[in-house]
Amino acid sequence: MHIYDYSFLKKEIPGNIVGLTGVIADLKSKEIFRKLQYEETFNSLQKKAVIDSVKGSNAIEGIVTTDSRIKDIVSGSEPITHAEMEIAGYKEALNLIHSNHSDMDISEETICLLHKLIEEQTNRSEAGKYKKTNNFIMEYGSDGSRRVRFKPVAAKDVRDDMEQLILAYYDARQDFEISPLLLIPCFVLDFLCIHPFTDGNGRVSRLLTVLLLYISGYDIVRYISFEGQVNKYKANYYEALAESSYMWHENKNDYVPVIIYFLQILYKCFSELDDSFMEISLKKAKKSERVENILLSAYVPISKQDIIKKVPDISVKTVELVLSKMIKENKIKKIGTYKDARYMRND
Repeated sequence: MHIYDYSFLKKEIPGNIVGLTGVIADLKSKEIFRKLQYEETFNSLQKKAVIDSVKGSNAIEGIVTTDSRIKDIVSGSEPITHAEMEIAGYKEALNLIHSNHSDMDISEETICLLHKLIEEQTNRSEAGKYKKTNNFIMEYGSDGSRRVRFKPVAAKDVRDDMEQLILAYYDARQDFEISPLLLIPCFVLDFLCIHPFTDGNGRVSRLLTVLLLYISGYDIVRYISFEGQVNKYKANYYEALAESSYMWHENKNDYVPVIIYFLQILYKCFSELDDSFMEISLKKAKKSERVENILLSAYVPISKQDIIKKVPDISVKTVELVLSKMIKENKIKKIGTYKDARYMRND
């Protein structure tokens, strides 16, 4: 049996993980400050985030429909096809988390409820219930061949393993030496290795990630889709899972790949927030004002090329003039030189 123990998270953590965790914590505090200033802009991001999450999480599993139908389903239209029923189920589970996360916690009851919501319309007999037969995580070759990529916990052991997983999570959460942010990907990986349901484990794992981020104080998932970012970098997602699940049954697996992937995706969520914020809030501004606001509102260092991509209708010369002016006025500072140069707000 796998031993569920997250005490390793308070031992020596690789420097790149510590550094990225610090950057994300800083971005979180700046997001909170920005939200107080621009509440209306943040509110306008919420519906798009739900649509992107519903689309992204289901697309990872090959459950797709048109963008217009996803928008209709998120708005309350009745699903028609099997795929649309699964998409509608995910929407219901995600809305529950967004609306009631402050009253929710990680438990077997919560996990089974999330599974029930996503599966009830298409697989009522198994919705919200642990698997009764063993399952395998398969990999398919281009020639149609199959191989077992990972053998999850046997059906007869699922209940015991789920209990141990959740108790280990509670134990780690109460330890002030363990970062709640680093605990999330470790818990989610172990959940996926147990694979407690016949189907829907991947989607439940992403719902749990959203809930865990809320519990840890990260509400960016309300405004930017975490699942959408995972879908963009799906190949890296599967690679990280494969690396971190290797030797899992023998208690010799390495959680670092999934931790790094999780932190990178969360960082990309904050970067996406910058892009979305600029798109909404600067539509009516003058060209020079738009460039200036991009620089003042970006909480991660930004290059000249990044700015040009955000405002393709503004000439390179105008961007360069604004950069030069803002540096002289000490509003921004330049990091690096030549092609590698980046700019950030001078606080």
